Amino acid sequence: MIKSHARIPGQPTSMNPSNPRRGARQPLPIHWLKPRAFKIPIPPDEKQRLAALDRYDILDTPPERTFDNIAVLASHVCATPIALLVLIDRNRQWFKAKVGVRVKETPRAFAFCAHTIMQRRLLVVSDVTRDRRFAANPFVVSGPQYRFYAGAPLVTPDNRALGTLYVIDKVVRTLTSAQKKDLLALSGLAMTELELRRRLREERRTRTPRHRRRG
Repeated sequence: MIKSHARIPGQPTSMNPSNPRRGARQPLPIHWLKPRAFKIPIPPDEKQRLAALDRYDILDTPPERTFDNIAVLASHVCATPIALLVLIDRNRQWFKAKVGVRVKETPRAFAFCAHTIMQRRLLVVSDVTRDRRFAANPFVVSGPQYRFYAGAPLVTPDNRALGTLYVIDKVVRTLTSAQKKDLLALSGLAMTELELRRRLREERRTRTPRHRRRG
């Protein structure tokens, strides 16, 4: 562990621990994880993956019922308190739809889904504290203290993983075969919706003025 110090707002800082000023308090010791305690992988097609993500024009858009319903269904079929539809951006994971959390995004460095997008299949981890990829993650060792994770990647027709539909819990557990199939089906449904919207936007951009008048 690496020891650092931080000052509480409004609290005086001692000039010298061996000769502190009168009335000054010692700074709070804070223990940080070692910088290399956890790492996230970067896909070999990261440049192409990010370019594909940009083409879908979905980042930072408002909540939408279609995607919200998919997250609700994922939470319901997997019986988890939390479900999220996320897109993995350059330095963050952004939540297009969410159940059970209030934040809109978290750092990519803390994203379980950074591992899921390295593959094209469902990733299920019954106990993240026993998995070397996640055991040192801040969301596991502190904060919410998550224990269970299952994520289904959102894969484009040209095989780029944009993000995931995932469920998470604070207790050790697993999914049944039916739940795994349902989660994959829901992630496929989300990706189909994203692809449909992308194609419609492209058609509108390429439509000639004559076609536009006919419409």
